[in-house]
Amino acid sequence: MNCGLKMLIAVAICAVVVIPRSSAQTDEFDSYKLRLDGFWIYSYPSGTLQGSSDTVPIDLQTNLSFGSYSTVYGKLDWKFTHKNHLYVGGGPFNSSHQTVLNRTIVFQGQTFEAGATIQASLTSPLYIFGYQYDVIRRRRGHLGLAVQMNVFDTHASIKAAAQVIGTGGVRSTAESASGSLIAPIPVAGPEFRLYLTNSPRLFVEGNVYGMYLFGYGNFVSAYADLGVTVVKHLTLNVGYQLGSRLVVNNDSSNNRIGLNLTQEGPMAGFELSF
Repeated sequence: MNCGLKMLIAVAICAVVVIPRSSAQTDEFDSYKLRLDGFWIYSYPSGTLQGSSDTVPIDLQTNLSFGSYSTVYGKLDWKFTHKNHLYVGGGPFNSSHQTVLNRTIVFQGQTFEAGATIQASLTSPLYIFGYQYDVIRRRRGHLGLAVQMNVFDTHASIKAAAQVIGTGGVRSTAESASGSLIAPIPVAGPEFRLYLTNSPRLFVEGNVYGMYLFGYGNFVSAYADLGVTVVKHLTLNVGYQLGSRLVVNNDSSNNRIGLNLTQEGPMAGFELSF
C-alpha cells in the first residue's frame, strides 16, 4: 500500500506539471454539471474487531475466516461552479462467515470456546458527504482538494450454538454477542484527473484521503483507475483500490467497540456526465 500511495502522489504531481493552460472553459474535456459514478469492487478485508471492554482483539482473517467479497460504490457529484463541487456517495460492507474457532475468543464480555462453530457477521455501510475545490482546472484535466465526512454505521455479531449432554438428556444452548458503532470520520486530500492524449478518449484519475484523530482513530484511503470514453457522456473505468484503512479505538466508558478494517482490491465501473 505504501508503494501504491507514493506512485499515486507522483502521478498527481505530474498532472500539475503536464496539464496545459486554457482560458476557454468550454474546451475542457472534463466539463460537466452533474456526474454519476458506479463501481463494482472485489474487496479483500483484513483487520481486527474488539469489544468495548475486551482486552484482546479478534482477527477477521485468522479467527473469523473472513474472505474476499463483492461490493459496490456510488458517487453523485454536482459541480455547481467552474471549480466547486458538492457530492454524496457510499457503499456497503457486508461479510458473514461460519467457521470453527481455532482459539478461545471474548467479544463484548461473552466467551466463545475453541472448537465451537460460530456464525460471525460484520456490516459497515459507508456514507460520504463532501466538498471539492479544483485548485487547477485545464483543458486536459484538473487537480482538486476535497474535504469530506465519512460516516461508518457498523454492527458486529458472533453467535455459537452447542449441545450439552446432562442428567436431563440433550439440551441446546446458544451464545451470542453483538456490538455497534457509528463513526463519523472527517478526511481531506488531493484528487486528480489527467487526459493522456489531446482528446477526451483516455484518462487516469485517483485520490488520496486521510485524517488522524488522535485517541479516537484514523482513516486513510487511495485509489486509481483508467477511464475510456465510449460515447460523449459515458466512460468505462477499471482500476484498483490501493487501500482503505479505518481504525476506531474501543472505549469501555461509552460502550464503543473497536474496529481496524483494511480493504483493497480491483474495481470496475462506469461514469455518466451531463
